[in-house]
Amino acid sequence: MTAPRSPLPVDTADDDLAAARGVLATEAAALGALAKALDGRFSAAVGLLGAAGGRVVVSGMGKSGHVGRKIAATLASTGTPALFVHPAEASHGDLGMIVAGDAVLALSNSGETAELADLIAYTRRFALPLVAITANADSALALAADVALILPEAPEACPLGLAPTTSTTLQMALGDALAVALLQRRGFGPADFRAFHPGGRLGARLRRVRELMHTGAEMPLAPPSLPMDAALLRITEKRFGCLGVVDAAGHLVGIVTDGDLRRAMGPDLLYRTAGDIMTRTPLTIGPEALAAEALHLMNAGPRQITALFIVDGANTPLGVLHVHDLLRAGVA
Repeated sequence: MTAPRSPLPVDTADDDLAAARGVLATEAAALGALAKALDGRFSAAVGLLGAAGGRVVVSGMGKSGHVGRKIAATLASTGTPALFVHPAEASHGDLGMIVAGDAVLALSNSGETAELADLIAYTRRFALPLVAITANADSALALAADVALILPEAPEACPLGLAPTTSTTLQMALGDALAVALLQRRGFGPADFRAFHPGGRLGARLRRVRELMHTGAEMPLAPPSLPMDAALLRITEKRFGCLGVVDAAGHLVGIVTDGDLRRAMGPDLLYRTAGDIMTRTPLTIGPEALAAEALHLMNAGPRQITALFIVDGANTPLGVLHVHDLLRAGVA
């Protein structure tokens, strides 16, 4: 039987924390320098990539390639069609994946990555827009590019000064900055984001209320004159824990909830009507609101609620939504 490992000495744990904090401080300082260094070239790069009628083709070798894959994925998920092409594979046929209308975003910290040479030459031959991310303004990549985004001088967080750490963090952050700027230029909104992220909790929170609400005969509705004995039966029958009160024109004028029942509890309760004890001007939401907005509305305010009526512009009930619906859909 293997003996359990002894806990690390305190001084070793302290050294680990010191190393971690040193890395984060070094990279944070570099990010601050990058933010200050951005100038009109960044806007020019966004313009080139945004004007591409095709896709943004991202490429890089080694660690820059790993970062490039993430940048391509972020671009694609935020409304800018993108893909990653490995530079070595590009030289063996994958250049055929890059066509007229595409723009190329190439990453290389040194700017002298040999594997990028054929890709760079290809963009120049066919007049494809080329944006570079590099730390060397005098490099072959920077000089060949239409726009070169130059990373500021910053030490790698590795104590040897060799492992790509700070440099890849800067590349990643600059890729995020490009993606967000392009997102804003395109007017990419929550509905678009939902289309690209239908799975998981994020996709659920971006669903529309109309997709989850109960409609028609499922809604617990009654006129203000309904006696409370009948109102209680309807609340129990519909199982939403509430009753929407509508006037003769079908407009929502109030709601009876469990809280209203508790406050009105007394010997005369069954002799009163729904209109007597209802809460006037209840919280409502429109059918095009996001499910996340409905959840926020239910949780906001001094009293949390469990059901919400969905109404049109005339305050006519279109449906009802229970917090359990949000839970089942993965919103909450």
